[in-house]
Amino acid sequence: MNWILSPLEVRPDHRNRIGPKAYALSVMAREGFNIPDTLFLTVDAYNAFVNAAGLRERILLELNRKKFKDMRWEEIWDCATRIRHIFLKKQIPGPLQSYLTEKIQSRFSGKTLAIRSSAPDEDASGSSFAGLHESFVNVRGTSSILDRIRLVWASLWSDAALLYRQEIGLDVEKSTMAVVLQETVTGDRSGVVFSQNPNDKTQAIIESVYGLNQGLVDGMVEPDRWVLDRDKKTVLSHKPAQREYWMIPSEHGAEMAPLPEDLSGRPPLSSQEALDICDLAYRAEALFEAPQDVEWTIKNDTLCVLQSRPITTLSPSETEDKRAWYLSLNRSVENLKALRTTIEETLIPEMAKTAKDLVEQDITVVSDRELADEVRRRWKINQHWVDTYWEEFIPYAHGVRLFGQYYNDAMRPDDPYEFMNLLTQTKMVSLERNQLMEELASMVREDRQLFERLKAGELLDLDLEFGEKVNQFIEKFGDLSCAVTGGTECATDTRPLFKLLLEMAVNPSSLASRKKPKDALALQQRFLERFQGPNRKEAEELLDLARSSYRLRDDDNIYLGKIEAQLLSAVKEAKSRVESSERRGTHKSELDDLKSVIHNLDYGNRKRELAVSSNEYGFKVNPRQLVGQPAGPGLSRGKARVIRHHLDLQDFKNAEILVCDSVDPNMTFVIPLAAGVIERRGGMLIHGAIIAREYGLPCVTGIPDATSLIHSGDDITVDGFLGIVTISKKRSAWERNKM
Repeated sequence: MNWILSPLEVRPDHRNRIGPKAYALSVMAREGFNIPDTLFLTVDAYNAFVNAAGLRERILLELNRKKFKDMRWEEIWDCATRIRHIFLKKQIPGPLQSYLTEKIQSRFSGKTLAIRSSAPDEDASGSSFAGLHESFVNVRGTSSILDRIRLVWASLWSDAALLYRQEIGLDVEKSTMAVVLQETVTGDRSGVVFSQNPNDKTQAIIESVYGLNQGLVDGMVEPDRWVLDRDKKTVLSHKPAQREYWMIPSEHGAEMAPLPEDLSGRPPLSSQEALDICDLAYRAEALFEAPQDVEWTIKNDTLCVLQSRPITTLSPSETEDKRAWYLSLNRSVENLKALRTTIEETLIPEMAKTAKDLVEQDITVVSDRELADEVRRRWKINQHWVDTYWEEFIPYAHGVRLFGQYYNDAMRPDDPYEFMNLLTQTKMVSLERNQLMEELASMVREDRQLFERLKAGELLDLDLEFGEKVNQFIEKFGDLSCAVTGGTECATDTRPLFKLLLEMAVNPSSLASRKKPKDALALQQRFLERFQGPNRKEAEELLDLARSSYRLRDDDNIYLGKIEAQLLSAVKEAKSRVESSERRGTHKSELDDLKSVIHNLDYGNRKRELAVSSNEYGFKVNPRQLVGQPAGPGLSRGKARVIRHHLDLQDFKNAEILVCDSVDPNMTFVIPLAAGVIERRGGMLIHGAIIAREYGLPCVTGIPDATSLIHSGDDITVDGFLGIVTISKKRSAWERNKM
């Protein structure tokens, strides 16, 4: 099998074996364009690897744990992490490795390489996969080159690539990957040129930076930008950049470095060089009969083409290309560090202050018209923070994934989620709340009279110290009767807090006895010992960033909930006034505005009634095993407690297994009592999985119809290692009603 082709060996019928990126380079080489010394690794090599290593079945298993169209972004991230880890752990089979080693050493001995993806389905109509697959620069040594080839193959199954394939309707199961092996040209100036401006067909655009092109492509170095007239071939404008940094070769690829002062004061291109680069793009456009996005570099005043692809964003109404959104899933370290500063120093303090200001406002004394205006105002405030959550907090979650990939590449552990053990046992708002509940439960446990009074529902004249602590708890976290943190008296006839405290009092030290602390310190030491010098500092920064990102995944909705609770309190006051007027049979024109507000506004984007799924065929199903996503290691057996409404949580008993649609951070106060967690929603970064790992509980997520296939009282086993739930005994309807 001919697993490698040189540019001059490529024929038109090879296009699907080497992919569009490689094929374009081969055509340009034959037409006299200056390209680096290059070889193409065909899709046959990829297929030989996955078949010999048995990966195809493993990939299909991961992709079919759940219908792909039903997976949330967290689940797709997890799926991609597990598949990438499979590629990391499998060695290239002997015959293929010997063949590649001989070809690489004979062609590139002593040289550094750029290793780029060239997936055949990148050529699908209307698609543009630029940036979705891995590429590496300045890779030296056969062993490192082979390792990076595996990572390029694995990137076929990255979260962004999977999402994009789903979006444009490609067959995920038939996807393959070719690879471009290209001698690294360490250009002193690099960039991209669009032969046609996607927003103005009369113009061409050049973006250029000093150093390697990776700084521009990854968005880490701001480029100078030129706009040119396509017909007149003249420069219309030049927008200079700050020119503070450049990307240069390093021992492990490339690194950011301060730009020398003698370069920072002048643009990387002269006007004539900009015209020459545009001429190159026009030639490529004529060759391929379509406007081109050309990546280039200049070394010793010699212009070299690195790759060329069609510009698919020229007709967004036809292609609906959402590349920008999918690329936003992946953030650089510098981007995440800046985002962290914004979140921790600006956004969270602003959220806390906003919630405090709303709490201190007495809405019971305002007029009906003023109350209507206040509900609208609070709705806008809440919506602003919901939007901020999606625009800022969700992207920040990538800090965990970035660290996980970094850790797995360095450590090659057997468990692809071993890195999570370095992130748990951290300070979280929900853990602070649960610790306060433990302290209150301890007071109840030690005071028999207090225990009996709470059990009998005698809530007046409680012990002064206990009453003060309860009031402090409610002031900070609400009374647990609401589905959002900070809400109080959503159900005035129940006191969920006291019912749970009684259950916790009967089961002493539940937090301490159930928590299974990992040897995070030893694991951290082994991880950091793999690095020296600047690389050690980078590893420490990534770990710290990941811990902050992980912590926010649990804290964010608690901060958001405190604001939403104040919106709901205003709505509650408005409804009370309207209902009171209707009971009296009176009508005031001012109440019409309140009625309109209550009827028209959407009070928060999160459902208050927890979803109950049902099987799509409508008949009764009695399964024995359910397959989901492994999200918390461990094995546990116990009785199921299915949560269909927030207030169902007050009946939770010690050692039961929590089964729900999704565990919101605002309902994690029952976790100290739980023996395991099962959710319909999936992913290692959903709140239930995070809090389960903090308590060392087995957790399985992503089980479709979990709340309809499992019933309260069923005896179930949770296998958090494999992601399997076994129903060993189902309760009858009569037995369930007795619970």
